[in-house]
Amino acid sequence: MLGILVAAALVVAVGAAWWSSLRPDTYSAMAMGVADPGGGPAVAGEGGHGHGPGAAAALDLTTLVADPARAADVRVELVARAARIALPGGEQVDAFTLNGSTPGPEIRARQGQLVEVVLRNESVAAGTTLHWHGVDVPAAMDGVAGVTQDAVPPGGSFTYRFVAEDAGSYWYHAHQVSHAQVLGGLFGALVVDPAEPTAHDVDVVALLHTYPGTSRTIDGVSGDIAREAEPGAVVRVRVVNTDNAPTVVWVTGAGFRLLAIDGTDVHEPTDVEGRKVAVTAGGRVDLEVRVPSGGARVQAPGVSLALGAAAPAAAAAPAEVLDPLSYGSPAPLRFDPAAADRAFAYDIGRFPGFLNGVPGIWWTINGRMGGDVPAYHVAEGDVVTMRITNGSGEVHPMHLHGHHVVVLARDGVPASGSPWWVDSLDVGHGETYEIAFVADNPGIWMDHCHTLPHAVEGLMTHVMYEGVSTPFLLGGGSGNAPE
Repeated sequence: MLGILVAAALVVAVGAAWWSSLRPDTYSAMAMGVADPGGGPAVAGEGGHGHGPGAAAALDLTTLVADPARAADVRVELVARAARIALPGGEQVDAFTLNGSTPGPEIRARQGQLVEVVLRNESVAAGTTLHWHGVDVPAAMDGVAGVTQDAVPPGGSFTYRFVAEDAGSYWYHAHQVSHAQVLGGLFGALVVDPAEPTAHDVDVVALLHTYPGTSRTIDGVSGDIAREAEPGAVVRVRVVNTDNAPTVVWVTGAGFRLLAIDGTDVHEPTDVEGRKVAVTAGGRVDLEVRVPSGGARVQAPGVSLALGAAAPAAAAAPAEVLDPLSYGSPAPLRFDPAAADRAFAYDIGRFPGFLNGVPGIWWTINGRMGGDVPAYHVAEGDVVTMRITNGSGEVHPMHLHGHHVVVLARDGVPASGSPWWVDSLDVGHGETYEIAFVADNPGIWMDHCHTLPHAVEGLMTHVMYEGVSTPFLLGGGSGNAPE
């Protein structure tokens, strides 16, 4: 009898867990997650999920845009298509292109210019969007289907407008069914040159990407590519990792300096030899190489960029990894993390359960999954700290939209080099990172793992500003699926 009662109780508990995991056919990002004020004052309407009906007068996210009266300085039109493409090995596969190619066109602007990009969807059946990875755009321009816009359907268009405030290396990619569309080719490079030109003789982008069924490519080419560079030339190489996993880069035949990480300059970078540099999924690093008479070769596993006509042969990666926690020289921050208004925990785990009714072993945040993960609530102007821990068994490249964060410490060791500003951060199993940022860009911002299938599997939440609302919906009935 006792066994029957236990079995019945178990069936009821499992059924309740299944039922509670189900999402409605359509729902708002504002109803996702359990409000977490991080020890700060409660946002009006908190208590349960999202903002709630009692929230203060809402600011419609669609109004958070660049000056509509300002003319564009840089204007680009991108046409998204579903297409059969030839992989580097010759195999034909179903993929996606922008203006007939993948990667899509490189977009260049100068700091302070207003960039206008018209996206036209010719034939991507699921709809598509463009997200400006690493660029702190106004919220309405973030390109997240169901949060900041509806996915652009076949035959439709959307115009993105933003001021390129910060010089650096960035990229753009789809944020509708992103785990499939980015993998399949909907991405490209975005470079914002400084207002005052730098002294580099050659400035080149190296996009690293692995298409379905291939080994890694560089700028869409498998193996090796080359760029002309005379002996003595100073070359800036902007490495962009568009893949779902971290990688490393190194230089053979010359030393280098690590000039920037995720678009932010390193303060007083020093010469590096015999070390490799980690590049997280979605992350960027800028390397400066002075080309010797024998040339140089910038390498990543399986691909390389030869600089100079006589570049040396590829060589194995160094064993030692350069540590940004101690590289460069300290410099003042723009705020005081010790005076934080809100302090959040982001504890990554993995447990069995149901995600929208589907059983599995899913990623969790603070022990919760699906619609019960925390939603981090902030007010404009808040100084925010966050402690990210990872006990899930895998590395996770965490990406917060709309903001750069500074690393304060890793595993209890304080940062001692240049301020380490990132928008994408590898958090390995067993690691703990202390980070901080200023809530200075109102909106509703995704905070997710950039191993994009992990976001589909639940490793995704939002940073939500007080008083900001969105009219867009998620769920199967909405046609929007940002992950």
